Amino acid sequence: MAEFLQRFSILKSGWRLLGKLDSFPTSRKYSNQVYKSFGLLFDIDGVLVRGRTPIPAAKQCFRNLVDRDGKYKVPVVFVTNAGNCMRQAKAEQLSHLLEVEVSPDQVMLSHSPLRMFSQFHNMCVLVSGQGQVVEVAHKLGFQNVVTVDMLREAYPLLDVVDHNRRPKYNVPSTKYLPPIDAIILFGEPVRWETNLQLIIDVLLTNGQPGSTVTSLKYPHIPVLACNMDLLWMAEAKNPRFGHGMFLVCLQSLYKKITGCELKYEALIGKPSMVTYNYAELLVKQQADSLGWTQPVKRLYAIGDNPMSDIYGANLYNRYLQATRRARAQLQAHQGCGGGESQGEALEDSPGMTSTELGGGSGVYAVKENQPEACVSILVCTGVYSQDEQELPPDPHHTVTEHRIFHGHRDFRFDPSLTQPSFLVQDVREAVGLVFQKEGFPLE
Repeated sequence: MAEFLQRFSILKSGWRLLGKLDSFPTSRKYSNQVYKSFGLLFDIDGVLVRGRTPIPAAKQCFRNLVDRDGKYKVPVVFVTNAGNCMRQAKAEQLSHLLEVEVSPDQVMLSHSPLRMFSQFHNMCVLVSGQGQVVEVAHKLGFQNVVTVDMLREAYPLLDVVDHNRRPKYNVPSTKYLPPIDAIILFGEPVRWETNLQLIIDVLLTNGQPGSTVTSLKYPHIPVLACNMDLLWMAEAKNPRFGHGMFLVCLQSLYKKITGCELKYEALIGKPSMVTYNYAELLVKQQADSLGWTQPVKRLYAIGDNPMSDIYGANLYNRYLQATRRARAQLQAHQGCGGGESQGEALEDSPGMTSTELGGGSGVYAVKENQPEACVSILVCTGVYSQDEQELPPDPHHTVTEHRIFHGHRDFRFDPSLTQPSFLVQDVREAVGLVFQKEGFPLE
């Protein structure tokens, strides 16, 4: 709880930075109609698409979310744990698949909050993933980037699992690379054995993989990981390995070799609260562009994965409720002449672990005009299938303790957080439910 409270004192500068980095362009047009104040957070894989194939209900759903001119009626943010791409590319893909205009400013990838981690931006960082990882890192603010391929080229004797990639004849010389200060794991790589070997080398040598391991320096250099999803849903009938599976392998190898637990400086992406905190800001920016004068009162998070989408939305809802109580307590004490601080007022609220907060960025504060709630809605078109597992009919009844925990190692298994506020068949039914509850006219 102490770590949670410390984060409340340092957010103001972070929010100002976020506003500069992610401000919406003034040229973007929205419907002038003003309805009740709420925003929609859409997961992508398993909710809107399966791989590159749109889910049929998604197109019809988005026809109801834009007016005749294609302008959004309400704030919409796409919150995905994908991280091996740029926001522009994801926005273009969604625009094509959903047949509506999607702006990069509406897309939040798992790594998007890393732009807040400015303390690492001038460090030499090793990045793991696939695709445009260097461009992604630079876009987020990292200045000195080393890839696993660059590391392999500089130290050609390190990657020898694949016999065909071993040096054949002469022992090649090594090339100079600056010491690695931190490791950024963007998403699942292509050659797991290469990435696992070289990342372990960097950890064991304190950022100098060409040197000999003489003694273990622990804690090791910082590791920041994006996307903890163990599984995700593509075109196949069953879920596929996600980046969370790679993290399980990395953690297991490090502990097997050293006897110590791999430590994360930050875990980013759903269900981490830093992701929802960031998404809230994007919704508010869209609400401003819509011309809404009233604060956003509710967020509706629509997803297919109980351990990321639902757990994260419920965790953020718990945070919102805790801060509301703290604000009320503080106002009551101040009205009585008390000198209690906002942090002290939060001491009786449910705590969140440092991992669930997202890590060392400290991007939280009890702000004015926070949403009243974050409502979780689970669809049955992705990881969760109603045919395979039935949720208890009583919303106050939690799942049994023997249920398999697919969450990250550093997250608590709180069964109540995996229970959605609402269970629906697909995204179209989810949006219809939200419209009905908000008094929003369907067309």
